[in-house]
Amino acid sequence: MECRVPDKRNRRINVLFVCTGNICRSPMAEAVFAHLASQAGLADRFEVASAGTGDWHVGESPHAGTLDVLRRHDIPTIPGKRAQTIHASMLTRADYIIALDDGHVGDLSEYGKPADGKVSRLLDYAPDAPTRNVPDPYYTGQYEEVYRLVTAGVRGLLEHIRQREGI
Repeated sequence: MECRVPDKRNRRINVLFVCTGNICRSPMAEAVFAHLASQAGLADRFEVASAGTGDWHVGESPHAGTLDVLRRHDIPTIPGKRAQTIHASMLTRADYIIALDDGHVGDLSEYGKPADGKVSRLLDYAPDAPTRNVPDPYYTGQYEEVYRLVTAGVRGLLEHIRQREGI
């Protein structure tokens, strides 16, 4: 019997976006990433998800402001997306854990220490961004600005993953 080694080039890459309540920033990043991966012909190479560090909004749809800005930019929403709280198995499964701000990076330690190199901030992939933290539009209402930051970060992240994974 022949033993076959899985082809790493064809594996699905798991990307997890993390914010506070999983109704604004992280579902926006999830949708933008899925859209850009699809446009690049890579949708089948990724498993993309998002979750929150808090449980205030579990079970809710993405915020109306997030849905509106995605619609205005012709970004499809994730069908059936409901807010969920992060759990340890998500961190284990993820190849890339993308926090939307510094606070989320710190919060992730409550779920156990993810492997080194797995956790980064989204705007680490957008060197020209004026900040390293994506502001929470739930409080500011600045969904358009958040969309611009998220899109810049996602573009850089996708390029980083393509180079690192050879896809």
